[in-house]
Amino acid sequence: MTLTLAIIAVTCIVSWIAFKDGKVMQRLILWPPAIEKKHEYWRLLTYGFVHADFTHLLFNMFTLFFFGRAMEWLYAQHMGPLGFLWFYLGGLLVSILPTYLANRNNPDYRSLGASGAVSAVLFAFILLSPWSMIFVFFFPVPAILYAVAFLGYSIYMDHRGGGYINHSAHSWGAAYGIVFTVIMEPRIIPLFLQQLSNPHFGA
Repeated sequence: MTLTLAIIAVTCIVSWIAFKDGKVMQRLILWPPAIEKKHEYWRLLTYGFVHADFTHLLFNMFTLFFFGRAMEWLYAQHMGPLGFLWFYLGGLLVSILPTYLANRNNPDYRSLGASGAVSAVLFAFILLSPWSMIFVFFFPVPAILYAVAFLGYSIYMDHRGGGYINHSAHSWGAAYGIVFTVIMEPRIIPLFLQQLSNPHFGA
């Protein structure tokens, strides 16, 4: 089993349990007072393993399934066999920190979902292969267009507000994915620019 499939399996199991048991959901979700006053720092990661509903879970895991498997080799090459796992967990942490710090004294704020880390994986993949085709509801779409749509949706939903899904984490996750990957492997920049300037639709 690849690390991507392992992450998906754990996330689906934990999310499903949380769907059925509200106490589990409240124990894992990011809630600032629990971190500030009770020092429950695990919430800075566990929030990414629970989701608002099945659609939220499916959207994130579909994206991770396609792009994560294609990216594991890169992080393994530079960081060892568990490199992709560390990159993914880093995405969860970095993508939530700005909104957590902004809301650490807000008892009404809550956040959940793997979207920040998934966005990191997605945008790291774009650096390597922007014109790869994926199928979204049976329609082929270039990866870079899917990424733009993903980010656009996140920005729209963040301005719309409501719910526990932290859509601004998508933007921070995207930035983390790009910056981390470029620092790790600077040769990706000229590769990305070369491919971007020469569109070719395919794998």
